[in-house]
Amino acid sequence: MDRIAIKIGSNVLTRRDGSIDFTRISALVDQVCDLRRQGIEVIMISSGAVAFGRDSLNVSAPLDTVSARQLFSAVGQTKLMHTYYQLFKERGLECGQVLTTKEGLSTRHHYLNQKHCMEVMLSAGVIPIVNENDTISLTELMFTDNDELSGMVATMMEARMLIILSDVDGIFTGDPSEPGSELIREIAPGSDEAEQFILGTKSSRGRGGMRTKYAIARKLALEGIPVAIACGKRDGILNAVAAGSSDLPYTLFRAAEKPISGVKMWIAHSGGFAKGSVTVNAGAAEALLGDGATSLLPVGITAVEGDFEKDDIVKILDPDGRCIAVGKANCDADTVRSQMGRRNAREFIHYDYLYIEQI
Repeated sequence: MDRIAIKIGSNVLTRRDGSIDFTRISALVDQVCDLRRQGIEVIMISSGAVAFGRDSLNVSAPLDTVSARQLFSAVGQTKLMHTYYQLFKERGLECGQVLTTKEGLSTRHHYLNQKHCMEVMLSAGVIPIVNENDTISLTELMFTDNDELSGMVATMMEARMLIILSDVDGIFTGDPSEPGSELIREIAPGSDEAEQFILGTKSSRGRGGMRTKYAIARKLALEGIPVAIACGKRDGILNAVAAGSSDLPYTLFRAAEKPISGVKMWIAHSGGFAKGSVTVNAGAAEALLGDGATSLLPVGITAVEGDFEKDDIVKILDPDGRCIAVGKANCDADTVRSQMGRRNAREFIHYDYLYIEQI
């Protein structure tokens, strides 16, 4: 199986004035069809619903941010999918809509259900087009943006690569618009040398920016999935990146040699679903961050926050309050409160269900 996840940002699908760039969308569909003819399965994570809705509606009454997002996405998601459907249909392929929410992926059961849905679509030759359901995903229940969602989808579907399409060629050594700024072609797994060059500005029409893309790309590369950040407005960019060609510019985050398990990948992307946290002492923190395979025992826990149940995701904090790991709890909050500091108690989080954050 050769499978690639492709995230398409709102700025790729729109022109400078915010209008929809149907020519560019058609060109991207052509490239996806080329990949399919090469035997590559493609999962698309596409932004653009709000942009399509804003382009279609002329709303005179003032709307708050939440209301505007709900209105534009409700109308725009239909138009976005209709556009993709028509373009793929003309080329002899079928696509299908997959709407999701952060809350809907918060349990392993729901996570596997969504994975199964997309596996069935792919086996039937249907291209899944994934987007967050912006009509009901609000504030703390939202993904940071579709970059975060694309990272989860890429790990869920065991893609060999994630391609994040933006309106810039990748990560530069300065502002891309400034003379002298150079494109960083490759970033080694775990390297943080490029972080100093990441601008904090957000996309003009999306919720994210290069900082979010960088964080997701670095995280996935450490998990064993290479990530490319490229300009979606360049003709032939998908084929070039998928083939590993250097003919076109893009930034590649090289993957670590030892990928982590599927369960740990799910846990790695589930920190936003955490129902609580535990604080550990310095000795436990040092053991967890060491080279050996270490489970978290109640003896090393000094504080418990939240009202989590068995099998919920919890964060592990060091004595300074930094999140050093995320894991699946073996017991509820009350039980671990009664056991913390005690020796000979069963592990609170087994190593197989513990993901250590890269600090």
